[in-house]
Amino acid sequence: MKIAILSRNKQLYSTRRLIEAAKHRGHDILVLDALRCYMNINSEEPEIHFKGDKITEVDAVIPRIGSSVTFYGCSVLRQFEMMGVYPLNESVAITRSRDKLRSLQLLSRKGVGMPITGFASKPDDVKDLLEMVGGTPVVIKLLEGTQGIGVVLAETRKAAESVIEAFMGLKANIMVQEYIKEAGGADIRCFVIGDKVIAAMKRQAQEGEFRSNLHRGGSASLVRITPEERKTAVAAAKAMGLNVAGVDLLRSSRGPLVMEVNSSPGLEGIEKATGKDIAGMIIEFIEKNAASKRTATRGKG
Repeated sequence: MKIAILSRNKQLYSTRRLIEAAKHRGHDILVLDALRCYMNINSEEPEIHFKGDKITEVDAVIPRIGSSVTFYGCSVLRQFEMMGVYPLNESVAITRSRDKLRSLQLLSRKGVGMPITGFASKPDDVKDLLEMVGGTPVVIKLLEGTQGIGVVLAETRKAAESVIEAFMGLKANIMVQEYIKEAGGADIRCFVIGDKVIAAMKRQAQEGEFRSNLHRGGSASLVRITPEERKTAVAAAKAMGLNVAGVDLLRSSRGPLVMEVNSSPGLEGIEKATGKDIAGMIIEFIEKNAASKRTATRGKG
């Protein structure tokens, strides 16, 4: 097969591992910077060009689209979909998961456990908003934040009101979540492929920090997850419509709670913590599903 990877840097660990895994299994690989792709949108034969060349005969595309280029990256991915190319994750599922508020509303609709979350636009509503989520301490999150940036733990009501009013004064969209104290600054990253959790790791925040992101200095270790945690992670990925997802869970007194569903989960931390060839499993998933899509397309013709 000819597989395209939408990635801005082929030297990144995740991109490099996907290239290695695909080549090992005998596939041709094309790495494309989504921002350098440009499109001919028409009803006869939609096209994608890259640095002057027309991209043709691609069987599958792996989107590794950074959050800062979601709009353009998903537009390119959508063009591939219009050309009949199999996407590892569909553009609509990626945009769904990138919108933090929308993704929580979808999880809520599907009955997936998550921290109580409040959302408001006016400072006058802050007092009631804090009551709604169970009072302080609370976690305040910028909707546009990634990798733990724009996440604040407010331990007192006065601190929470000050932070929320400051963000609102800057016209920033924020949500307020209950603080899950029993999680102890740790979360669990479940790596979902298809309808299975194929790997899981525990991420522990460093001393004096409550954000467990590896980018924030957190540490990763192998963890055994419960059947309920497994079921919750798969349900969360399904609610977004993602074939491959990193689902971040908190262990709480009322069971697993989903913090976030990541559509382009990094491979480095989880491969090193678990020793599993996750890149190889992703390519294997594409082999099975891209082939079945081609068969179904031929059948329709």
